[in-house]
Amino acid sequence: FLLIVGACATLLAACEPEPTDTPATGAIAPGTERDVELDVREGGPDAGAVSPPDEGDGGDEDAAEESTSTLTPLTLMLDWVPNTNHAGLYLALAEGAFESEGLAVEIIQPGEVFAEQAVASGIADVGVSFQEALTLARAGGAPLVSIGAIIQHNTSAFAAPAALGVESPADFAGLRYGSFGSPFELPTLHGLMRCAAASAGTQADLDALEIVDIGLSDPLPLLETGRIDLVWIFEAWQGLQARREGLELDLVRLADHTDCIPDYYTPILMTSEATIAERPDALEAFMAAVSSGYTGAIERPEAAAAALLAAAPELDPDLVDESMRYLAPRYADDAPRWGEQRLSVWTDYALWLEANGVIEPGFDPPAAFTNAFLPTR
Repeated sequence: FLLIVGACATLLAACEPEPTDTPATGAIAPGTERDVELDVREGGPDAGAVSPPDEGDGGDEDAAEESTSTLTPLTLMLDWVPNTNHAGLYLALAEGAFESEGLAVEIIQPGEVFAEQAVASGIADVGVSFQEALTLARAGGAPLVSIGAIIQHNTSAFAAPAALGVESPADFAGLRYGSFGSPFELPTLHGLMRCAAASAGTQADLDALEIVDIGLSDPLPLLETGRIDLVWIFEAWQGLQARREGLELDLVRLADHTDCIPDYYTPILMTSEATIAERPDALEAFMAAVSSGYTGAIERPEAAAAALLAAAPELDPDLVDESMRYLAPRYADDAPRWGEQRLSVWTDYALWLEANGVIEPGFDPPAAFTNAFLPTR
């Protein structure tokens, strides 16, 4: 299990991105937020590109091409396959918000190059990432900047079959944890265990937590068949999926333990310092359109679900609908506007990563994010 301990001139990465479900379900696991090594490999992001919804066959193709040529092109790379985290993006696309802002936005999925790599190297203008991944990337020298929080508070949780009676991190000892190989997993697990033990006046037995490498495997069947006891999930997707499949889980939510591990933004929208310097108007237009998309998803989750399903019809409509209803009040939550980020969130989490040896001291939180491109209107 690789723990990143340095922020050197070249980035270190612990793993390839690991889906917790097949592409048919579109979920990813917390803590597996992309390989942040910036060696851009051959193949590029075109494999797996997502096309905008079909507008119909009726118009004049030459006129359409001429109209499109007046729009500013912008490429957005997702963190993984489409899911409800991206619903506001697809609603903005379906309702013409990007075109209204003068943009021709292409949404693509990561192939051999992931979002952090693509944005840092200029293959993509904007990408979906996570605060922990961007922090690790910047600590290693990648010129990435977060420009908006897609969800305000951490919706991930550690899940165990209800039969095991896991009520708190104090119950993790003796369990078999299904690891995706992320550098954030072990520090997070140990941090929760130490915190719970300290509250009880005892000492955590960290060695009693067994780490089982599950790689690309879907963790829900592994939990159900007893091959592992504990896994890190997103409640908005795998948590709901498990319930729909009759798998009863006890959840230890990160949001309930911010006294142990600071809250952080997951996922986020990011760009590069070069794009900020060279294309600020395009970023401002992009964030205006995206803001309208997520505001629409908050107010009209059924419309956002329909837009997502139109772009990714392989998804389970009932799961998408339930996930949208779960996330709609959480996209903006207690923030003054969708996308708003607070310096304290970036500072507190970076200090926690430094204290746990994931990054070296000296990270600059104010440089890692900006609210400047969020609309004021």
